[in-house]
Amino acid sequence: MSPLITPEELAALDDVTVLDVRWRLGGPPGVESYQEGHIPGAVFCDLDADLASPPGPAGRHPLPSPEAFQSAMRRLGVSGSRTVVVYDEADSTSAARAWWTLRYFGHGDVRVLDGGLRAWAQAALPVVKETAAVTPGDFTAVPGGMPVLDAGQAADLAISGVLLDARAAERYRGEVEPVDPVAGHIPGAVSAPTGQNVEPGGRFHAKDFLRERFNTLGAVDGVPVGAYCGSGVTAAHELLALEVAGIPAALYVGSWSNWVADPTRPVATG
Repeated sequence: MSPLITPEELAALDDVTVLDVRWRLGGPPGVESYQEGHIPGAVFCDLDADLASPPGPAGRHPLPSPEAFQSAMRRLGVSGSRTVVVYDEADSTSAARAWWTLRYFGHGDVRVLDGGLRAWAQAALPVVKETAAVTPGDFTAVPGGMPVLDAGQAADLAISGVLLDARAAERYRGEVEPVDPVAGHIPGAVSAPTGQNVEPGGRFHAKDFLRERFNTLGAVDGVPVGAYCGSGVTAAHELLALEVAGIPAALYVGSWSNWVADPTRPVATG
């Protein structure tokens, strides 16, 4: 089953939990967008508070503990036996973090609304402002449902396999770094900006297009693949695109913000 769902397919579902995961690096808070209009029944999921633990040496968006994530998801109405659909504004960057984190903690049926709220509205489907009533869920968080990398494993994979850098190309090259204290990339990593995973408007490219893209970057059958970004958010989008393409991959959750927390780790530019 594809990890993506169309607006029409979502509209046809009856028993589903919908999470609005709109978020932007540096703000404004996504809840403000939620209050201005959202899919009927959708509940706002705060990426910073619900899908990550506080920033520190582990990175800007470390994984939450199983207990914290389970509590947050139950509060948002997530149950293990019910389909969860996540969405953001359009390109699924932040929605992918929710998809990946739910999968990592053991939820088996999570879909991403392809094209986000923009595609929903373009399909002439209703948008409301009323905050949804929530019945607490029964989701049980069990970590390990998706493969992860630590810094050492990411460094090894950049040599022995393919480590994709999901950030913009200029950040990979070290020409600019708007967030983290050091610019550059993990030595051996391959530049693979997530903006190339989607069409204009935010919908994902077709499976064959994505598979050819990642094959060209070295992600072919039999080669281990991983991805990282600045803090593990954009890289989740890369993992989602790889899933659509049928290519298994691991996420370096700490990503660049964790890598540069240790000044002894090497940095490449260019």
